[in-house]
Amino acid sequence: MFIQAGLITLALLLPTAASPVTEGLGSRVPFEKRDGVTTNDGWFDHKRAIEMVVRDRNKHRQNLINMKRNVGPEAFNEGAEILPIANYSQMAPPDKRQAEKLTDESNDQYWAGTISIGTPGQSFLMDFDTGSADLWVPSVNCTSSYCSKKDKYNPSSSSSGARKGGEFSIQYGDGSTVSGPVYTETVSVAGVTVKNQYFSPVDTISSSFGSEADDGILGLAFPAISNLQKSPFFNTAKSQGAVKNGVFGFKLAKSGSELYLGGTDSSLYTGSIEYHPVTGSGFWQISGASILVGSQTVKSGFQTIIDSGTTIIYGPPKSVAAFYQAIPGAQLYDSQSGFYSFPCSSAPSNVAFSWGGNTWTISAANFNLGRVSATQCIGAIAGQDLGLGTNTWLLGDSFMKNVYSAFSFDSSSVGFATLK
Repeated sequence: MFIQAGLITLALLLPTAASPVTEGLGSRVPFEKRDGVTTNDGWFDHKRAIEMVVRDRNKHRQNLINMKRNVGPEAFNEGAEILPIANYSQMAPPDKRQAEKLTDESNDQYWAGTISIGTPGQSFLMDFDTGSADLWVPSVNCTSSYCSKKDKYNPSSSSSGARKGGEFSIQYGDGSTVSGPVYTETVSVAGVTVKNQYFSPVDTISSSFGSEADDGILGLAFPAISNLQKSPFFNTAKSQGAVKNGVFGFKLAKSGSELYLGGTDSSLYTGSIEYHPVTGSGFWQISGASILVGSQTVKSGFQTIIDSGTTIIYGPPKSVAAFYQAIPGAQLYDSQSGFYSFPCSSAPSNVAFSWGGNTWTISAANFNLGRVSATQCIGAIAGQDLGLGTNTWLLGDSFMKNVYSAFSFDSSSVGFATLK
């Protein structure tokens, strides 16, 4: 994988009002866009996409395990279940589908920025993930080759770190884990500094993270899905007064992207933000969604989880099959991972989601994950059961890149606005 040259901005908003939609002076740090499932020359990286499906399935499997332990199974969506570990070897594409040799130079997968941990600060490039709730980075005790190119936390070099009881551990589909001890530390993100933040400096790391340029993950979801069973970074920042408003906003794009902490940046969107109440106890989940193709409503009345930690949009396999029946020329490409292809010459530009207000359209470019032949391309919507519920979809950045997204702990809501 290669980091692209473009910079993304992570911004701290210093608000003067308690409104969820607030603009003010802020400080900015460089923010790099991570790699994804489309190569630089426009081909679909099937192997990388399946790795992402496996990682997403196992991430949300762990989230459900955490939720069951933290708040009880009654918090699950209807039909939600903790699935067996997904394994890449079981989902790997047949060799015949790898006839096109694909380069490992792709785009639009994760959105990463630098944070500081410890006193004095040790810097790490992090994936900011609304689909998880924990903070972890590699430690100096990680001697695996997967850690060799990553920055590592050294507790002996910090005067503010403290070892705590317990162990952090997440299992992934390659049979490996991300695991390590539990610490508290001073953590700073774009000038937002908190003390005694729980995190894990991990000493084992999954191979699925070894090729990533980012060092670790900073989760932005609710405490109910925390593996550490502690307050996530942004919640700690609000409780300690490091931010006045418990709101953050994302703009994800090929250029000019940013994360605002403590409010939203109205210079990046037009009109007002359309907010919808959160219905899940641990996820940024909103109900009453519909998916449309043009004026045709293909499916309505479903739950949606907004997850910046993945590129793909996932829906229940039967619902996704019905969706692609409305896309001329679409056909099933990979039944195991749920990807569909469509004619590249007629990439749909009229696919949209709505929650009863505005209709939020996915551009043809964001719907297209890349070519698999001279004539066929892969759609960003995949039919995959993540265990999150029989009527639950998960919307990654293939959706988020088309809107300004706002996440409010203060009003327990998610909102969207039109990008400028």
